[in-house]
Amino acid sequence: MQYDILTLFPEMFTGVLGNSILKKAAEKKLVSYNIVDFRDFSENKHQRVDDYPYGGGGGMVLTPQPIFDALDHVTQKINTNKRKVILLCPQGERYTQKKAEELAQCEQLIFICGHYEGYDERIREHLVTDEISIGDYVLTGGELGAMVIIDSVTRLLTGVLGNETSAVTDSFSTGLLEYPHYTRPVDFRGLKVPDVLISGHHKKIEEWRHKEALKRTFKRRPDLLEDRELSEKEKAWLQSEELSCDE
Repeated sequence: MQYDILTLFPEMFTGVLGNSILKKAAEKKLVSYNIVDFRDFSENKHQRVDDYPYGGGGGMVLTPQPIFDALDHVTQKINTNKRKVILLCPQGERYTQKKAEELAQCEQLIFICGHYEGYDERIREHLVTDEISIGDYVLTGGELGAMVIIDSVTRLLTGVLGNETSAVTDSFSTGLLEYPHYTRPVDFRGLKVPDVLISGHHKKIEEWRHKEALKRTFKRRPDLLEDRELSEKEKAWLQSEELSCDE
């Protein structure tokens, strides 16, 4: 995976990309990061990248020229049709695990991180394949959103995580929140690990985890169950959970 990040603040990415799983993925040559200061592509003698909006209004708008030229520069480096150009903006689709899985199938992801009031609309209309928002709130720029997406996509790539089953059993990957986890000791201050998890009975453990994931989703994110076709066993579990809640 090739990541190209167009930003006015390259130094923001140093700590995030240079640590933990993201650093190890680069060391394994599973990913490559290219951080581009698109101010370097400005043809303005003062390297300005923004200007006042036509029609008036508050704030400054990013001009198209530096971003168009910076994008030309990074797309020439890799020949692929499995490329996405992502604009981070509050108007984009809300980011989900499903979207992360879709992006993980690409060979190149290019992020355009804006600042100021917004982008010249020609950037949005003629360069971008995807507009993404990481939540219903406004940040000072797109850099933090890009970091979130890079982290969530990278961990899905083959060979990145030590345990290849980790990513596929995460919350949202199965359509449910993840089941509870326990580790040693079995008894900590009188708080004990559920008996089934130390039983060695793999089928019962799998069923317990499925049931707990369903219960947790029902309690915390019932909206995730609205379009899920439940089995009869799952319906019985939820009915039991509803009765216990009523009590």
